[in-house]
Amino acid sequence: MRIAVIGGDGIGPEVIGEAIKVLRATVADAAIETTTYDLGAQRYTRTGEILPDSVLAELAAQDAILLGAVGDPTVPSGVLERGLVLRLRFEFDQYVNLRPVRLFPGIGSPLTVTAPLDILVVREGTEGAYIEAGGILRKGTPAEIAMEESINTAFGVGRVTRHAFAAAAARPRRKLTLVHKTNILAHAGDLWRRTFEAIAADFGDVAADYCHVDAALAYLVTQPDLFDVIVTDNLFGDVLTALGAAIGGGIGLAASASINPERTAPSTFEPVHGSAPDIAGKQKADPTAAIMSAAMLCDHLGMTSEASRIEQAVAEDLLERQGEWAARSTAEVGDDIAERVSG
Repeated sequence: MRIAVIGGDGIGPEVIGEAIKVLRATVADAAIETTTYDLGAQRYTRTGEILPDSVLAELAAQDAILLGAVGDPTVPSGVLERGLVLRLRFEFDQYVNLRPVRLFPGIGSPLTVTAPLDILVVREGTEGAYIEAGGILRKGTPAEIAMEESINTAFGVGRVTRHAFAAAAARPRRKLTLVHKTNILAHAGDLWRRTFEAIAADFGDVAADYCHVDAALAYLVTQPDLFDVIVTDNLFGDVLTALGAAIGGGIGLAASASINPERTAPSTFEPVHGSAPDIAGKQKADPTAAIMSAAMLCDHLGMTSEASRIEQAVAEDLLERQGEWAARSTAEVGDDIAERVSG
């Protein structure tokens, strides 16, 4: 498999290095071909480039992309995120953003309930409020107007919803919840709900229900067992999964995938924790989210047994994180998980 490696900024290169280490311990080394790309704050500062068209064309020839994190205090907020992360999603039509919300045994959580936590959030990735539709009038004046438009299409809503139903049908509970705000966002909400109900007719074995986003946030904390698979729009999915990471043990354990299901372009796999420049280079970052993202990469490329081995190794490692075992360096965590996989 041909993997484009984008370490990015801050702790990104450190955690992605451990993900690659675990991948090589899981899959025959000769079966992995990695190409490292210099993309992120340093390149932008040095050249003014974020993601040149020539590099985008090279990335298009890869099977998958492993992305560490982007963001640096020397670069204005949003420049790298929009120019790199969002551009990859839009250019490669990665319209399914998958974010598992899981609580592994042995990991603490702010939750007081004891029910198992295993939720999959299917977030639409190429529409909604993240497409930069809108603008500013009379900027810097007392009469300034800022507009941010959310664009939803029947095509986009339909394809991500169908993907979510298929994902729910493959899980033991077979339940899918649409999360939106249909009582207030009457236009977009109506499109989502009508599309959801129409596709539900094709999946009679999946229990389909609806929940307002504000209620869903409360239920994630008080009754997370209400959910199995959630499908939602771009913005709501971002917010829901931020809370999901918190109740699942922290952002250091939160993996994600931006998928092109038709495989007409590569998909991107990345931890959701950000670049954390304050601890970059100190070997303090937990690489588990990056390693779990590598497991999602394997699963997407059809290597389900390899993905399961990585997940099992991570689960065993997390169960033993007590005392001195919890004070390991980034590389030591990667070494221990790689040893479990190869052993």
